[in-house]
Amino acid sequence: MTYKEYEEIIEKRMTSARFRHSKNVAKEAVRLAKKYGADVEKAEIAGILHDATKESSDEEQLELIERAGIELTPLERSTRKLWHAISGAAFVQVELGITDPDIINAIRYHTTGRAGMSLLEKVIFIADFTSAERDYDGVDKMRKVADKNLEDAVLEGMSFTISDLAQRKLTIAPDTFMGYNEVSFIAAAKEKKKK
Repeated sequence: MTYKEYEEIIEKRMTSARFRHSKNVAKEAVRLAKKYGADVEKAEIAGILHDATKESSDEEQLELIERAGIELTPLERSTRKLWHAISGAAFVQVELGITDPDIINAIRYHTTGRAGMSLLEKVIFIADFTSAERDYDGVDKMRKVADKNLEDAVLEGMSFTISDLAQRKLTIAPDTFMGYNEVSFIAAAKEKKKK
């Protein structure tokens, strides 16, 4: 399928505001992919599809997850906010026939991040944080970091997520902690080499 065909499918599944966000993420993903050497076509496709099930019912999301053979952990099952990334990955496999693990994982981990993220996964993770319509406190700093260094942007994004969720006393996905620990360890090792 072409990007345009994916866009048409997605537009029917969401509000105009969510569709605008998805288009902005796709556009930012293309920009970051070009800047950091990721596959531009995959970045655009993962960007437009990343929120495919964000506005789907709980029943539809759980059914998609089951059909894709994904088993939710107890934390995932009890944290509805995590479902759309998991069900989105299931949707692109089950409904759209996408088999590329990099696109599937970029969608699956776009909210939590994880240890061992691919370049494409990092691009989508950051594109979602920095898309044009985003206006949260700290977005300008995030955009500046993303323009300088993708690894630093991933660390900034994970730090932001952990801090925000902790302040609101919400559960934090283990994938986020594992990803944060990995990128912070790598950043510290690089700093140590400079000295």
